[in-house]
Amino acid sequence: MKRELTLKIAGQEVLLLADKALYWPQRKVMFIADAHFGKAAAYRALGQQVPRGTTRDNLLRLDALLAHYPTRRLIFLGDLLHAPKSHAPDTLAALHEWRRSHATLLCTLIRGNHDRRAGDPPSTLEFGIVNEPWPLGPFALRHTPVVQVGHHVIAGHLHPVFQLCGKGRQSLRLPCFESTDDITVLPSFGDFTGGKTIEACPGKRFFVTDGSYLWPVMSGKSRAG
Repeated sequence: MKRELTLKIAGQEVLLLADKALYWPQRKVMFIADAHFGKAAAYRALGQQVPRGTTRDNLLRLDALLAHYPTRRLIFLGDLLHAPKSHAPDTLAALHEWRRSHATLLCTLIRGNHDRRAGDPPSTLEFGIVNEPWPLGPFALRHTPVVQVGHHVIAGHLHPVFQLCGKGRQSLRLPCFESTDDITVLPSFGDFTGGKTIEACPGKRFFVTDGSYLWPVMSGKSRAG
């Protein structure tokens, strides 16, 4: 088990990171998907009892990644904010505080389905905001993982998790990266987002993470739920 694993896609070496991000060393670009900042705030606005501080906790995780991996551009692969009620004052204050501490960092958001519903983040955050697909070198950056002819797609949206074989309570579902010749899907970066168990099939590679370490799994030795 390691904190990072090298994956070669579209002729480029990228790093899969245990804290559910992907790093492209050649361009010093960090990718994260499905942060869903403000999800807990949106649930609280509906009267649900959910934990506080999830946005700040996720931003602290992001700070740690940026401190360890020299990054010129940070790309959010969709679903930055969860819902219209995610524009809550506490959530936006945390995002603005984070942005001030990374003022020179180029930030780009590829709009996802939740972004279209929540609305774009405030202009004061100084994010570049684009629609999918957005080309960058040999990659096509998307929120939804759809094949893009001539490019390798890096995407999110699915919140993939892999079910490791076990009996009863010994069965374990963990976030994972899923990669084929055409598409690499990142796990959701947000901690309060849930996940969809993906299906194992030939041609797919899976890299499971517990948040601290990650490791490749052989789909023939594990089972998708």
